[in-house]
Amino acid sequence: MERLSAPRGVVARSTLAAALFVVAVLPGWTLGDLAESWTGQPVLDWLITCGWSGLAVSVLAPWCSHRRRDGWLGAVPLYGWYLLGILSWRLALLPYRDWEPRRDELWQARWLTGDLLGYWRADPPAARRLTAGRRPAVVRRTR
Repeated sequence: MERLSAPRGVVARSTLAAALFVVAVLPGWTLGDLAESWTGQPVLDWLITCGWSGLAVSVLAPWCSHRRRDGWLGAVPLYGWYLLGILSWRLALLPYRDWEPRRDELWQARWLTGDLLGYWRADPPAARRLTAGRRPAVVRRTR
């Protein structure tokens, strides 16, 4: 069995999450400010900033048990930054997870035991790595 490294501590995870949040928000904020200074329209600043936030959420969401379509929620003012904060916090812990996977992710997730009790791993176990690119066949349910 492979030896798993310990998950990041709170300080390392917080630092990484803050850096990921800044990397996700700052370009849109900067582009919005530049567009407002060039055109003089503050509405354009909000549109660009919120659009960038929605784009960042749609890119980061699949890594954190959210759907890509949640990018629409990321474009909502202020709520998008809240959602990016959650996604950054989750991304900072990967490859471990301290949240339950969605139903459609359960086929590739495994619950860890021992010292890592309470965490999930989303990568396929060693025995399934040969078929990591394929999803298991859907079994037809009977009544």
